[in-house]
Amino acid sequence: MDSRTFGRVTLTLPGLNEPGLYLSHVQSLEGGRGILQDFHYADADLRALDLADAQLVSGKITGLRAARVHLEQLRLNGVEFDNCDLGSATWRDSKLSRVVFRNCKLMGATLADLTLDDVLFENCKLDYTTLDNLRATGPVVLSRCVLTEASITGCDLTGAVLDACTLRLTEFGKGRYKDLDLRGNDLSAITGAAKLSKVIIARAQQVELAQALLAELDVTYGEDLNDR
Repeated sequence: MDSRTFGRVTLTLPGLNEPGLYLSHVQSLEGGRGILQDFHYADADLRALDLADAQLVSGKITGLRAARVHLEQLRLNGVEFDNCDLGSATWRDSKLSRVVFRNCKLMGATLADLTLDDVLFENCKLDYTTLDNLRATGPVVLSRCVLTEASITGCDLTGAVLDACTLRLTEFGKGRYKDLDLRGNDLSAITGAAKLSKVIIARAQQVELAQALLAELDVTYGEDLNDR
């Protein structure tokens, strides 16, 4: 199987180029008995995408555009999303294994109660997105993603990697961040710096993290006070 390494983490990717695997073009993501396998869903432009209590196994979803997206109780295994615009999607109570999101937009989305194992977000726009109660049970990487004013709360991101991401006013709330690898990111404009216990940073990032923490504390420097 294909794999990629980011820092100390190696991801297993969907094996969609395996010899003998043929992906059938489909017109819908709704499969018989709730299971869709060995598929390619491409270039759909939808007003709404509603999918619940389904399994997607070994497939590609490319060029999907949907104005409204609601996904719930899904199991994805070996699935790749490429160049999709899922807008302000609501995605809840699902398990994703060996899943890749590449060049996708989930701006203003709500991703809640998801279990992630070998999941890669690459070059994705996640501005204003709420990540709530996500649990990394295996390798999870966000690489070159934009998370401007995103909110991360109640998540277990133990051992995950953020690689070269834009973290402007990204809010880190309560959660588990042990060994979350933040090297290669500018941390100076994040919020919730005090919550990032036991993360991994480069020594050069100490100043950035201190700058973010001081901004939160709203300190006043004595040198700036007017003498009375």
